[in-house]
Amino acid sequence: MNALPLLFERPVTAGERWIFSAGCNVTDTLGDTSRIDCELADIAYLADRNARVAVLTHQGRHGDGTARHLSDIAQYMAYKLNRPVHYFPACATGDAAARSLILDPGDVCIFGNTRHHPGEETADPALAAQLAALGDYVAVGGFSKAHRVHASNVGILAHRPGWAAGSLLDEMTLLGPWVGRRPRTPSVAFLGGTKPEKTLTGLTGFSRTYDLVVPGGAVLHHLLRAQGYAVGASELGDKADACTAAAAEALSSATARIHLPTRVIIARRDGDTYSGNRTVHIEEGVPDGHAIVDFLPEPWLADKLRALRSGARAIVAGTPSLHTSGYSIASNLAVSFAEAPKVHGILLGGDTVAELPFHGSTSTGGGSALHYLHHADLPVLKALRDHTTRRAA
Repeated sequence: MNALPLLFERPVTAGERWIFSAGCNVTDTLGDTSRIDCELADIAYLADRNARVAVLTHQGRHGDGTARHLSDIAQYMAYKLNRPVHYFPACATGDAAARSLILDPGDVCIFGNTRHHPGEETADPALAAQLAALGDYVAVGGFSKAHRVHASNVGILAHRPGWAAGSLLDEMTLLGPWVGRRPRTPSVAFLGGTKPEKTLTGLTGFSRTYDLVVPGGAVLHHLLRAQGYAVGASELGDKADACTAAAAEALSSATARIHLPTRVIIARRDGDTYSGNRTVHIEEGVPDGHAIVDFLPEPWLADKLRALRSGARAIVAGTPSLHTSGYSIASNLAVSFAEAPKVHGILLGGDTVAELPFHGSTSTGGGSALHYLHHADLPVLKALRDHTTRRAA
């Protein structure tokens, strides 16, 4: 955190125009609001000092129909902050810039979903300049996207001075106990889900710094694929070939013990729907039209986890099985271990937290947390330090 400009150390003058870069990527049901709640103290810090606050955030992905309008987030934020929170459906237009100029001191306004623009995820300089028109200073929160170089959190800093919000610092402090290898404390990483960072960053990192890795979901599928097993229609996520190559490398270079089940549960797949199930030996391969939905732990794994309940660290990054579809053996194994009284466990990522019934520490960032755990840095932190250095020069 050295040389990182901090929002809470920056005096705020009434009437200043601030852009708050948030990471309120939640479902339209608002079932899990942790990615909103973590930003509230920072937004209140600015608004209570009569700054004019333009909130930039994202939801969904551009071009796949999941990026929606954010009026419900504004309503929820107004309830939690106990103050009006306006909503303006655009963020990178002349009308949006004009709306930001007429905010009153103390006003908070959420502007349109940044992922309605293709340039958000590519850090398009033109889009960053348009977003910068919403204010004169930038407070960077949004830990859940801090590992991504986007227009609204990194690109915008080329146009406006920025400070790290408290939510970023809170997440880094929270993650501290799970960073790196600790010879006196055994460590276990359960991996799952479909996102490529669970393999490219999670498997690559934990296989070298933790003692035991228990892969599920797409991470397991890539490991099996790397060994030449047929995985049928099992989910591989984005960047499939790169992930399989990373899985092969992890198998050859790991210092951790990696659990590879000999028996998996498969079901017939029709799009995102799975029906029926049966157990097969992995050497049989997964037939076409079927997908791995769960796995049976090897006897040695069950014994090892029982022994480690006397004291260990545990991370669950991604749901290890299709828990929400009713396939829960691997997911229940991970949650049960991470919740054990003498195990220091944490769940990483919005999807994982929303899907699993876990009572313990959670992080709002999945990919960001994995990146920080293995690099002790994040692209957005580097951008904040770099721009501060240039301003001081």
